[in-house]
Amino acid sequence: MAQGVTFDSGMLIALERRKQRAWEVYRRAMERLAPITIPTPVLGEWWRGRSDVCEAICASARLEPLSASVARIAGEAMAKVPGATTIDAFVMASAASRGDVVYTGDVREFQALQAYFAGVRVLAV
Repeated sequence: MAQGVTFDSGMLIALERRKQRAWEVYRRAMERLAPITIPTPVLGEWWRGRSDVCEAICASARLEPLSASVARIAGEAMAKVPGATTIDAFVMASAASRGDVVYTGDVREFQALQAYFAGVRVLAV
């Protein structure tokens, strides 16, 4: 199985807005049978109401509930990385638990967290 990907809200927004680069990443992941994960805190940050596109994206991904272990790791990261946001820390902790690549609309938001999660690659859409 191919390396998995974790989507943050920026990636989901780009998909919803039909941005070409985001759809290329999504199609490539689907073709490679790479698991796509959306942490549930990201779903809450992104979801603004049902649409066919939103439903299709969610149906093709694994919606990962926030576990206590991921929440603890994210909290520890936030303690070590000044300015880190809660959702971004959840995304990085979630991706790190599987060795996923993170796709985001804003790589800068994740740069400081990469010091704590050195094994997680963060790519822009």
